[in-house]
Amino acid sequence: MTAEPGDVRVLMEQVAKALVSEPDQVEVQTVEENGETVIELKVAESDMGKVIGKSGRTVRAMRTLLAAAGVKQHKRFTLEILE
Repeated sequence: MTAEPGDVRVLMEQVAKALVSEPDQVEVQTVEENGETVIELKVAESDMGKVIGKSGRTVRAMRTLLAAAGVKQHKRFTLEILE
């Protein structure tokens, strides 16, 4: 089974919703840019720190998940957190 960009979008949405206090404010979109898929994550301003984590550990872990998904399907994913 190979993951599609939509599956990766759903994965990031589920992870983000599990982390935040206001899961209904989580928005995830995918954008194709220069041969890579950019996952744009938007959360409530009050939840920004929860998604980024202490010293950026949480967002780094989320990016590691995306990299692993990308290796498996020979694609490149990038996570951007929008304010």
